[in-house]
Amino acid sequence: MKQLCLLMLCALCLVSCGKKEEFKPRHIVNVEIETLLQDSLLSIRALELLNDGSLAFAANNGAFGLYNPLKDSWVTSVQELDSLKLHFRAVAHTATDFFMLSIESPAVLYKTSDTGNMEIVYQENHPKAFYDAMRFWNNQEGIAIGDPTNGCISIIITRNGGETWSKLFCDKLPSAIEGEAAFAASNSNIAIVGDRTWVATGGKASRILYSPDKGDTWQVFETPIVQGVETTGIYSIDFYDALNGFAIGGDYTQPEANSANKIRTTNGGKTWELVAQNENPGYRSCVQYIPNRAGKELVAVGFQGIDYSNDSGASWKHISDESFYTIRFLNDSIAYAAGAGKISKLSFKE
Repeated sequence: MKQLCLLMLCALCLVSCGKKEEFKPRHIVNVEIETLLQDSLLSIRALELLNDGSLAFAANNGAFGLYNPLKDSWVTSVQELDSLKLHFRAVAHTATDFFMLSIESPAVLYKTSDTGNMEIVYQENHPKAFYDAMRFWNNQEGIAIGDPTNGCISIIITRNGGETWSKLFCDKLPSAIEGEAAFAASNSNIAIVGDRTWVATGGKASRILYSPDKGDTWQVFETPIVQGVETTGIYSIDFYDALNGFAIGGDYTQPEANSANKIRTTNGGKTWELVAQNENPGYRSCVQYIPNRAGKELVAVGFQGIDYSNDSGASWKHISDESFYTIRFLNDSIAYAAGAGKISKLSFKE
């Protein structure tokens, strides 16, 4: 574990830079999939690309690890708390530290430390604790969100680089609707552009919590996505810029259903429109804009495959039946995806 933590610290301190290319429309028709890690005991829903291009993950059974693409090698470890093997579905990073947050109670948030081990920086023992996603605005300020515990969505925030975290009181947040929660499906319930933050909820109510100022103030926007049952709603949200965003979900118990499971905004989340109505894909657990593609190209993944759009989500093309839970892009052609028992490298081809 000490070696893994030190490797993560080294990887975080290196910054990679790329040249932004001019947008040209593409028609991706194929994806090449290379398996990088295979372990039938793991369910991997949280991936994070570090500053040097290496890949970190955290999963069930306390497992976490780091992939070095230059050496094509893994270093993995297991984080235990007493006799518990924690289940991680949220990860994030700053320029110097890697963070992973467990679901259920006790909810435990770890960060890399100078000692070479992961250290606990936040713990919550509320019986309803269940954290779903985590992101950072910058190297000092970060946010994690979870299911309601006291009448509002759980939100914890750090302002000192993750050394300490504080939970927001419900008087600062919109009240939760009965049956409203969030899904720990792909560590993508939170979207951030600059100081702006969008948090997607789901369940019997599926809305957007929005903060223009890094979590100091909040308001709520309604959405037309399918909702009303505990398994329905938004599972994933992404924003290309301050105005253009996309969210996807549905009902994982009815994965073929493709009505009212894809929504788009062009005004910063204030209003949302249904797109690709009664057209595939059905339920998907993660959606991401492809970087540097003018907000036109997106990829969605789920346990029923991979889908691609080149018109801002108005229409979609199914390009693979390969099952994944979550995806993160390295550049405009290569991504890493994770799912049941595996992490893979995806190369998208025209």
